[in-house]
This record gives sequence, C-alpha cells and structure tokens, in this order.
Amino acid sequence: MSLFAHTRRFTPACLSVAVCLSLMATANAQTAPAADGDDEFDTILVTARKRTESIFESPTSITSVSADDIASANISNLDDIGKYVPNLNITRYGVGNSAHASVFIRGIGLQDHIITTDPGVGVYVDGVYLGRQMGANLSLPNIERVEVLRGPQGTLYGRNTLGGAVNIITKQPGDDTTLNYTVKAGSRGRLAADVYANKAINQEWAVSASVAYTQRDGVGKAINLANPEKEIGEEQEVSGRLALKWQPSQDFSLVLALDGVDNEAGQSPYTIELTEPLDSSDITVGEFYRLSEDLLPNNPDDLATTVAGIESTSFSVWGAAATANWQLSEHLESKFIASYRSSEYEGGLDDDATALNLSEFPEEGGADQYSMELQVNATFANWDLVSGVYYFNEDGYTESGPWVFSPWNTPDGLLNDGVTPSFGDYGYFDIHQETDSYAIYANASYQLSEELTLGGGLRYSDDHKDANALFPTFAERAYREVDSDALTWDVNLSYSLAKNLNVYGQVQRGYQTGGLPPRPFGGSAQFEPFAETHATNYEIGFKGQLYAHSTLMVSAFFTDYTDLALPFSDTTSGGGFVTIVENAGKAEAKGLEIETQLQLIEGLSLKAAVGYIDAEITEVDDSVIGINKGDSLALTPKWTVSIAPSYVMELEGGASLTARADYSFRDEMQGQTAYSPYETIDSREIFGASLSYENAGGDWRLTLYGENIFNEVYDQGRLVQTGFVGVMRSNDRSEFGLKFHQVLDW
Repeated sequence: MSLFAHTRRFTPACLSVAVCLSLMATANAQTAPAADGDDEFDTILVTARKRTESIFESPTSITSVSADDIASANISNLDDIGKYVPNLNITRYGVGNSAHASVFIRGIGLQDHIITTDPGVGVYVDGVYLGRQMGANLSLPNIERVEVLRGPQGTLYGRNTLGGAVNIITKQPGDDTTLNYTVKAGSRGRLAADVYANKAINQEWAVSASVAYTQRDGVGKAINLANPEKEIGEEQEVSGRLALKWQPSQDFSLVLALDGVDNEAGQSPYTIELTEPLDSSDITVGEFYRLSEDLLPNNPDDLATTVAGIESTSFSVWGAAATANWQLSEHLESKFIASYRSSEYEGGLDDDATALNLSEFPEEGGADQYSMELQVNATFANWDLVSGVYYFNEDGYTESGPWVFSPWNTPDGLLNDGVTPSFGDYGYFDIHQETDSYAIYANASYQLSEELTLGGGLRYSDDHKDANALFPTFAERAYREVDSDALTWDVNLSYSLAKNLNVYGQVQRGYQTGGLPPRPFGGSAQFEPFAETHATNYEIGFKGQLYAHSTLMVSAFFTDYTDLALPFSDTTSGGGFVTIVENAGKAEAKGLEIETQLQLIEGLSLKAAVGYIDAEITEVDDSVIGINKGDSLALTPKWTVSIAPSYVMELEGGASLTARADYSFRDEMQGQTAYSPYETIDSREIFGASLSYENAGGDWRLTLYGENIFNEVYDQGRLVQTGFVGVMRSNDRSEFGLKFHQVLDW
C-alpha cells in the first residue's frame, strides 16, 4: 500500500515527523544558538524584497532553491521546482504544450493560457516579469537560485501576484571564474548537455554564457497518423544565454543579456474517460458515446487522432534585457531594468482522443512584451527604503482553426450520422489583446530598536487592456476595453530573538487585473469584462538557525479573497467550448508551512518541507451555475510534502561519495473550482535517488541518477466535457542514467 494511500491518516504524521526531527536535532545539539563560526549551513541570501538580505531576516514566507539543490535533486525546469516547495503546485494543461506552466500558490493560480487571461502567480527572471503561462516552464541552466514567495506580493511586484511570485535569478558575469560542462545520458533516449562559462575579461568587462540541449523519447504514439511529426511526450529543446557586464567604476555597472529557447516537442500525454451513460439519441453525444469506447487506444499514452500535426507542439522565445546599477552616494543607489521578449507557440488537443472528428482544437499564439522599471533605494540611519516606477506593455494573440466541435462545426458540414449541424464546416476563432500597465511603489523598513523592525509599503497600479475577438457565433468582430486599478499595501513587524533567529507578523494586500473570458463561443454577449480580484493575507512566522545543526522556518496564514473571478468551463452551450469568468465569489484559505534543514550526524543531512492548506469558496452569487459554497479552490492539494536525505562519505585520498534520495507528495485536488467527482485528481508521490562520486580535486563528478524511480503516472489536469472527462497525464516518467560534470581550467 502506498505511504499516502489514506491521505488524511498519514499526512499529519509526516507533519509531526518533520517537526520532531527538528526538535531531535535541537536536543542533540547545543543548549544555545550557534555562535559565530559554529554555523553548519551557509547563509542564504535572497532579494525577495528587492534588497539583499538573509532569508531569516525577510519577514515573509519564502523558499530559496539553490543551484546545488537544482543539481542534486535532478531538477531541470520550473515544473520540477513545484515538487519540493510547500503549498506550491505547478500543473500543465495548456493545449498539450510542455512549455506551459500554471503556477498555483496557496490556492491561487489560473490554468488557462489564452491571451485574455493573466496568471495569478508572477514569474520573474532577474526582475523581468514573464506575462504569459506559455513559456513559463523554463529550463534551469545557469541559475543561481529560485525564490518562491508565498502570499500576495502587491506592493513590490504588483499586479497578477495574488498567490505569490517566483523569482529566477541567474548567475551574473564576473561573479566567479569558471568553465564547466555537464553531459547526461539515460533511459527513454535521454541525452542532454550544457556548457557554462563565466570570466572577467579585464577590470571593466566580464562575460558569461551558457548553452544547453536536451532530448528524450516519447511515451506514446499517434497511432492513426501515417507519418507523425513527433511521439507523444517527446522532448527536444535548445536554450542559451549570453550576458555582458561593464563596470567602469565601483559606482556603476551595466549588464546586457540575451536569451533564447527553441522547443520542439510532442503533445503531452492525453486521454479520456467516459462518464455515466448518456442518451444515445442526443446528437451532441450520441455518436461519440456509441463509438468512442471501441476507438480509444489500449495504451492511454497513445493518441488516436486523425488530425495531422496536432501531435506536435513548439515554443520559441528570445529576450533582451539591460540592467544598470548606480551607487549615487553612500546611502543612495538606483537600478534601471529594461527588457523586451517575443514568444510564439503552437499546440492543440484532440479533445475526444479518438479517430472521430468530434472535438479538435489546433492553436497558435504569441506575445511581444516591453517593460521598464526604475528603482531608487536608500539606507540611512535606521531606515531602509525601496521605491520605483514601472511600465509594462504586451501585444499578443491566440488563434485556433480549422477546428471541429460537433455538432456545431464539423468536417463537410455533416455529422457521421448525417445530421446537419448548426454552422457546418470547420471553425475558426482569434483573440488579440494589448495591455498597458503603470505602477508607482514605495516600501520601507524602520529599525525601532536593535531587535524590533517595522516595515510597510504602498503601490498604485493602473492597467488598461484593448482586446478584440471573432468567434463563429459573433455577428462581427467584437472590441472591448478593460480598465483596472488598485492601491495595494503591506505592513510587517519583525523581532530578532537572537542572531539568525526571528519572528514576524505581516498583513498583505494583493490584486489581480480584470480581463475577458477566453472562450465566448456562446456569442459576443459573453465577451464582457470581469473586474479585478483582491486578497488580504494575514501571516505570522518563525524562522532561523536554531543551533549549528538545524534550521527551521514556520509560517501560518489566513487569506481572504474578494470579488473572486470564478472560471467555469461549459461544453453544453452552442458553438464551442465555453469558458465563463465572472466576479461572483469570495474565498478563504488558511494553512501552515514548515521547512527544516538538519545535520543529523556527521555526513548525514536532511531537508524537509510540509505544507497544509484549507481553501474553499465561502460565497457565490446566485447567478453562478455549477460552483457552490464550500467547493475547494482548483488545483490546490491540501497537503504537500517533500523529504530529501543525503549522506556524504569521505574516501581515502580526499574523494567523496554522496548518496541522496528525494520524495515528493501532492494530495488529491480538484481540476476545477466547480466540484465534479470526475475532476478529482488523485494524490501522487514521487521518489528519486542519486549516487555521486567526486574526485579529490573537486573538479569532476560522476552521478548515477534515478528520477521517478517507481514510474508514478499521475494526472496533471482533468476537465469534464459532454460524455467524458479529458485527462492530461504526467510526462515525467521513470528515468535512470549517468551524469558527468567537470570544471575546466579557465
């Protein structure tokens, strides 16, 4: 029986285990906090509040995943990060494209990727906001760390950080002098390699560069296509980054960075499960229900579509950024960040997953983004100030066609049983949107005494969207405008119990912009704006290095969401797959997060994280159909657990052998906020392990690795449609192989 087969019974035990292990380490250590020079762990520096500080001093719930963590846990992309951070869940459904990542923190996120929808969690690379979910599943070479901030980040990060923010920080030119490479080969046809170089050219100039390639075979076939472009679940990606730093003086530096990704992959594994028997005389489902069961492939990873090209996906992006830092005086500094990013994608789903031409939606889209941010930061006396102005522009589109949605849009204008549909032939839709966003903010902390610090901030955001769309049910192209603005704020109080030992309390106010429904197939009357959502978060926490052998971070929170924009997908309306969004609800989320790092005995260490959340809808307008008070928030597991022990054995001559295991658990959850037993996603647990040999000089390392070693196959998403539920299956299957890393003289 699985360790978490009875979730409610066993997951509280895991919570107790994590706490008890920390207390055991404390009891077996010293009787006082670690003195200077006694620390077993390196100080973790973060920039979550746009200032560099110890993770223990930052009065917010934050997890920092270092480059060493990424390497040792075989983390390759943002999706993998979601397996090891409490109350973080990353899922992928968007038109079967592996570059898509829907990030959910503490119950808030958005699964839909279409241009008129904005994510509920912000993803940033070196301070540059990535406005789209498509492309957010970034690969992670050349990464210094990933910071995950939980709770609304409305003051310093602004719009669309209602659930939190994810900061990806790259290694900067001149930070070190290194030339290293990694090669990897494993089962399922895995081949990967990356090269990273960083060097100061002279006293003024430094450069860093990285290039990475990865591929893996698929897990299924497009069985009804004569010459499929890709296998189902196949991976192939090339990425690179070049950064140049100019520092003519100690007071000024300029970093110019270029990055790009080209991803050619197979569609994510997708299948369907039939729901309860339906009326076979109903033309909307009868033909499908009578035939589909016999047409489904025996292997659920196979795809039975007859639509050529839908089995293949692609994503490409390139970006440029300039970051200038000025030390204006001893107490005053300024930073300016300007960026441009351009992205395009192709994908699509054969929703019925059979050879029947009943529901096929190929899709493509893209976006161009510009942003500029000017920060002015000051430190003097007991004050620490961060302030800035911000501008963001995005021009993007989503297009789909030719698509089929029986019985309204079908090949040759007829269903297989000869019934004439409402529209006939193939369908087409497109949505275009341009967004302009402006903001001004200030955040300050004041040290009231040596131990007590008071902080807070304000941000005003103004967002304007111009959108237009054409669907088969529209008489003509529809044009809409959406205006959103908000004053967001936060207040925090922190108290230092001792060095690297702090308690804090905070209240945060966050905001999500309004928008337009992504699939108004029912007619232009459905293409109407919904307003912004607000959230207020109350949180207390304890964090620090208890003793030389243990660290502990604990946070407890309560979040109140108002004017909640509730998305609900409906396949019974005429003309297509309708997604309705309206501000019709309120929700609450309360929970707990615990993270600990322990040095149990010499050579043996443990990292563990436990998250618990109880998130539900507390109020729903009478106009809303399908969503009820008491329903859980979508894609929000009640329990999240990760455990990662490691043991380092010193060998004769100075070499070392490191054994590591990692475990990740995500509780069951709902595919949509509207409860349906068919959309319940079962809990899942993933085990990994590695064994590494490092030579005495520390310049090369050979690792035997195993990822998802018991080949846990789990659902990434479930969406009820007429007569069946569409199931997006996981693609991170079991994999075993060797990885070699070497640092060269440079």
